[in-house]
Amino acid sequence: MARLTQADLVGLNSVLETHTPQELLAWAKDIFGERVAILSAMQRAGATVCHMAYATGVRMDVLFVDTGVLFQETLTTRDRIAKEYGLNIVSLLPDETMEEQTKRLGVLYLTVEGQMQCCDLRKNVPLLKAKGKYDALVASLRRGDGGKRARVPILAIDEKMNCLRVNILANFSNEQLDVYIAEHQVIVNPLHAQGYATIGCNRCTTPVLPDEPRRAGRWRHLGPWAAYCGINPTDVDRGDESVEMPQELIDRIFGRKADFVI
Repeated sequence: MARLTQADLVGLNSVLETHTPQELLAWAKDIFGERVAILSAMQRAGATVCHMAYATGVRMDVLFVDTGVLFQETLTTRDRIAKEYGLNIVSLLPDETMEEQTKRLGVLYLTVEGQMQCCDLRKNVPLLKAKGKYDALVASLRRGDGGKRARVPILAIDEKMNCLRVNILANFSNEQLDVYIAEHQVIVNPLHAQGYATIGCNRCTTPVLPDEPRRAGRWRHLGPWAAYCGINPTDVDRGDESVEMPQELIDRIFGRKADFVI
């Protein structure tokens, strides 16, 4: 096994900046084959990635983390996308129901520290159940989301999952996203039309006012410091993380062949 770091990806990320999301999706499928999946929470951007896979005929699994306390509208959106786009959506669940977790640990999401633990148990741990099955996850993070995502790279190291995140919409602007959704009549979560800029669990998500930041509705009761759940590695402060992959796969990622001297 060889090691791949975020620093190693700087040059390739620069090259990929000129590619369209559809081209990046096809690139990911070509490089990783059956060991690549889409990760989607069925929000506007994630639904758009699902539609792009459907429209271009790029077939891959879609991973969906069902925390057990999502809005019914989110689950209905998932089911519609699976049926109408013909996608294989794999739902990943926590080990405990919210009732079981609360009985054991109390109501975690009432404090900043508890919220982090709750998100870890209900989002991160379920996703880790897929670790080892995929070498890459196609995600939908965009720089247009602002905050820590304002500088998200197209290719990002996911050390916890030991895989590469491929953010095919990284440089897709808000305007481009709106136009794509309208032109292709993308299936979107109806809560977006009810003032929910971003949508997570029903306990910790509220609508936002027109003059508020997009993520003001997430963990509103905890204040502006609780802005991310941690499921996306680029949302958290980190060093230069790395993953271990076969040398042959790393060579494919960079489009090169290794010369071995014995």
